[in-house]
Amino acid sequence: SAFIHLRDVGEIYSRLLDHRPVIQGEIRYFVKEFEEKRGLRELRVLENLQSTISETNEDVLPRCEQVMRDSWSETFRRLQAASNRIQRLQEREHKQRKV
Repeated sequence: SAFIHLRDVGEIYSRLLDHRPVIQGEIRYFVKEFEEKRGLRELRVLENLQSTISETNEDVLPRCEQVMRDSWSETFRRLQAASNRIQRLQEREHKQRKV
């Protein structure tokens, strides 16, 4: 049987030259690995974000509120003192106008 059947030619071609099944398998493996690693990376990003939000809520915001309260008290005290000085100056000016 020196003649090669057409089916044999197709099989030889597919085994030697048709790399699509192997390439498709490699592509599926690469995509799976990429998605898993990307998923883990995104999970780490979300965990870091959650940690930052928790730290902000539990520590940073209360400290900022306290600093604002302290600053508000000091600012209000200074404004009252300035207002009192202005009032005294106006009273003096009013007395001098009478004289």
